[in-house]
Amino acid sequence: MPRRGDHTQASNPFSYPRVIGYAHTAMHIFKPALAYFLIVFGAGFVLGTIRVLFVLPLFGERTAELLEMPLMLTVIVLAARWITRRYLRQTQPREQLAVGGIATGCMLAAEFLVGLTLRGLSPMDVLVNRDPVSGTAYYLSLLLFATMPWLLAHRQPVTTTGVPGRHRQ
Repeated sequence: MPRRGDHTQASNPFSYPRVIGYAHTAMHIFKPALAYFLIVFGAGFVLGTIRVLFVLPLFGERTAELLEMPLMLTVIVLAARWITRRYLRQTQPREQLAVGGIATGCMLAAEFLVGLTLRGLSPMDVLVNRDPVSGTAYYLSLLLFATMPWLLAHRQPVTTTGVPGRHRQ
């Protein structure tokens, strides 16, 4: 009977070391995805509340949503930059995209639940029936939200000389 450290079971996908490796990789992706989602969702929840209570009555739905968009994009970039620096430095592009994809899935689920429960919208109103201009901007921002960890992980660091990889002496 092979022991735990014996490598004769390497072809078995359910062997102990391989299962632990999968669990480690899953947590390595899920933890930053959840943090990324929670940061952006928390900021969006606060800004959305301010938008609905104060800005929407003054300017209307389209303008209120478009005024909120630059703030949310700033939050997305800052959160993705923090996640990338903290968790995704030595990861592959597929893992960076997985982090953004999982966070986006969580964001869509949360948006759906908030729309149904707090705002009293129908499922169709939550997902599809949006203003053509601000709805398009919203879906583009979701695309940026999904890809931002990957985009920032592939960015060259800015140096003091302006030449990538060369620092001033």
